[in-house]
Amino acid sequence: MRILLVEDHPQLAASVAQALKSAGWTVDVLHDGVAADLALASEEYALAILDIGLPRLDGFQVLARLRERGKTLPVLMLTARGEVKDRVHGLNLGADDYLAKPFELSELEARVKALLRRSVLGGEQQQRCGQLLYDLGTRRFSAGGESLSLTSREQAVLEAMIARPGRVMSKEQLAAQVFGLDEEASTDSIEIYVHRLRKKLEGSGARIVTFRGLGYLLEAVGG
Repeated sequence: MRILLVEDHPQLAASVAQALKSAGWTVDVLHDGVAADLALASEEYALAILDIGLPRLDGFQVLARLRERGKTLPVLMLTARGEVKDRVHGLNLGADDYLAKPFELSELEARVKALLRRSVLGGEQQQRCGQLLYDLGTRRFSAGGESLSLTSREQAVLEAMIARPGRVMSKEQLAAQVFGLDEEASTDSIEIYVHRLRKKLEGSGARIVTFRGLGYLLEAVGG
């Protein structure tokens, strides 16, 4: 799952991004509101983390523009402003959660998981396809009680697919979830990751089906 982090304090942005990447998420880091607005209009994310005090466009403006475009992307606001009026303003604009600085990275990670659980898994902690089980709390895939050993790229591909049951995903859509803005998105690499995943899913009751010219679908065997 791909997360956009927008924070103008370089040191804080680096520490938050590192924590999120260590937890297995793909993270794009931007430092001003205009860049964030452009990214949110052109890229696909599972979640946005917005600081309020951003240059050029503040976090409230970025959020307002996002909602005006009809996007329901979950947004977590970060701010040094702890006043109730600011929290209310952000929530009225469409923010999903609000975290005041300073904060513990463990709390941020917990809030991110909670937002993703509501938005991506429909409020459920787990998602199942055949015997394949995905637990958002641990971010682990398992089958028959045995954990699957996945690389970070394979994990990102399988997360994107299990979060969209019954939906064919193109290689471009999968690449958008696997590669960040600072990386070259390779659709050829997606074919490699899918090939590896097919082998690792053997015996799991789930499989990846190819729809030529369209993309891939994760489905239960016999489903």
